[in-house]
Amino acid sequence: MAEDTNSDPMRIDVELVRQLAQMLDETQLTEIEVEDGGRRIRIARKAAAAAPAVHYAPAPAAAPVALAAAPLEAAPVAASTANAVKSPMVGTAYLSPEPGAASFVSVGKQVAAGDTLLIVEAMKVMNPILAPSAGIVRAILVESGQPVEFDQPLVVVE
Repeated sequence: MAEDTNSDPMRIDVELVRQLAQMLDETQLTEIEVEDGGRRIRIARKAAAAAPAVHYAPAPAAAPVALAAAPLEAAPVAASTANAVKSPMVGTAYLSPEPGAASFVSVGKQVAAGDTLLIVEAMKVMNPILAPSAGIVRAILVESGQPVEFDQPLVVVE
């Protein structure tokens, strides 16, 4: 009788779960959650792709010149995202208020604190991402329509 009681509140739509898993693969997201009335489904996978990259980096020990060049290339990337405005959520980034409209900001543009830099759509809600302080847009690190992860650098404002 316990089995009947447990199966009534949660009926799993296997096709929906498959579609969500496929969406994770297509968008390269690590987690997706949907809610429909009292039913909530969360699909997540571990982001194991970063771990092998760390293991492969020291492998070319026979080429010291290549190792010396790698840190020089990595340093500017780390520095360029030091002042980046990061995504507060998982969603889709949009650089303009609507398709075909001009972007909110461009590289080299002066922005004031509170200016909209871009929008992150999550669960059909458009969330404006605001400049935390006044400065100049040094880099835009995402493309319009690109899926973004939580805490992903979006725009560098210095």
